[in-house]
Amino acid sequence: MARFGAVLTAMVTPLADDGSLDLVGAQNLARYLVANGSDGVVVAGTTGESPTISYDEQRDLIAAVREAVPGASLVAGAGSNDTRTAMKNTEMATEAGADGILAVCPYYNKPSQEGIYRHFAASAAATDLPVMVYDVPGRTGRKIATDTIVRLAAIDNVSALKDAAGDPAETALLIAKVAEVDPDFEVYSGDDGLTLPFLSVGAVGVVGVVTHYVGRQMAEMIAAYNAGDVTRAAELNRSMLPAYAHFGYDDAPSPVPTKSMMNLLGVPVGGCRPPMGPAPDDLDLRSRSVLEVLARLGAVRRADEAAAV
Repeated sequence: MARFGAVLTAMVTPLADDGSLDLVGAQNLARYLVANGSDGVVVAGTTGESPTISYDEQRDLIAAVREAVPGASLVAGAGSNDTRTAMKNTEMATEAGADGILAVCPYYNKPSQEGIYRHFAASAAATDLPVMVYDVPGRTGRKIATDTIVRLAAIDNVSALKDAAGDPAETALLIAKVAEVDPDFEVYSGDDGLTLPFLSVGAVGVVGVVTHYVGRQMAEMIAAYNAGDVTRAAELNRSMLPAYAHFGYDDAPSPVPTKSMMNLLGVPVGGCRPPMGPAPDDLDLRSRSVLEVLARLGAVRRADEAAAV
């Protein structure tokens, strides 16, 4: 079994109408996710608008979610493109009750591979929790080289990778290489729509976004694949295609569509802080169309329906 479970949802951060942090909303959202397919949540990651969340807000958010879902995995985003800040965030998340740390590749400043290695090594040294390295070159501007990840896997508490590089063939090579260094090192898909291909090369699960509303389908797909029922896994994957397509748009990048979906499902999360907003006028119409398709496929249920189960 995967260390953090097969389905982790990179949780959006609920906000009140005035843009302030909604801790009660965060607790309700975390409970909804765990009741609908998620084994755990990632709090204050980039889907949670971490660049706009203050240090104190992040600490309070982690503590509140920990209280709400004590039996679920809680991985805390603690990344930065400043190594000292990443270390400070990691220490705070550890004290606030996280089970693990999500550490993103330093973004914008494009460090060398040696600089990337030393950045992650310093973050790992700031905690005794397991650390999940996050490779998302489309956002950070720098790919973490496979050999760098293998080097990092030799550090005792660097135990997982969230792989959003979009290259299953390279991931297959990585998994083969890293097994020689740490057989327990785990790879999670960081792209919902590539989860099934990633499972086929040895990934253990997903850190998802559309799992906010198709978490049960994703969990069932992973379970079917692991049980050897590839046909059923492929069917479930097809049922989630409308969700994959609704991940983000040029005029509504992630997590804007996800917040629209959750609000429509009766799980209030508010809007996004600048610069992620405002949502386009027709976004809720797009979300309703996707929800209608997913509902016909049995892939979603409203908060009140979930509570009745």
